[in-house]
Amino acid sequence: MGRTARVTRTTGETEIVLELELDGSGTTSVQTGVPFFDHMLDAFGRHATFDLDVCATGDIDVDAHHTVEDVGIVLGAALKEALGDKAGITRFGDAVVPMDEALVMAAVDVSGRGQLHYDVALPIEVIGTFDTTLAKEFFIAFATSAGLTLHVHSFAGENSHHIIEAAFKAVARAVRTAVAIDPRVSGVPSTKGSL
Repeated sequence: MGRTARVTRTTGETEIVLELELDGSGTTSVQTGVPFFDHMLDAFGRHATFDLDVCATGDIDVDAHHTVEDVGIVLGAALKEALGDKAGITRFGDAVVPMDEALVMAAVDVSGRGQLHYDVALPIEVIGTFDTTLAKEFFIAFATSAGLTLHVHSFAGENSHHIIEAAFKAVARAVRTAVAIDPRVSGVPSTKGSL
């Protein structure tokens, strides 16, 4: 069956159906009603080489907060489910991604202890209709739900679009490395015997 998951979430604010295949080719189909966020999720799937299908409807007439956060929750839950017992994974991953003048680093540990450490300076507050503070909200929800220790730090950047896109790509590439199967690893890569 492979490392796949299908997760649905329905609340009074959002309705989300998400399908994920970890060992995919980067094929994506994303519809959230938030164009910039769709662009970021597409970049995430492609750079993680995950097959990712996201269909989300939410109260975007209010704002995009609930949609962005809830997609993060569902994507994290799908990643956790697709990983199963985590046997054979690399566990750690990191990436530094330049995008024009922007430079962003992401590092991840599939630790089982969901937390985000985020230091990303954004010079403007809105890209199109996207509130740039929602990038952090997405990563908080994703890391917490997936059980990842996630660090995201920007080192340079003047254009918020470039910085956020570099962040999504860096996280994707770090996660791609961390969840990859390492044939040299027997069982779960932890001295405790579980993650």
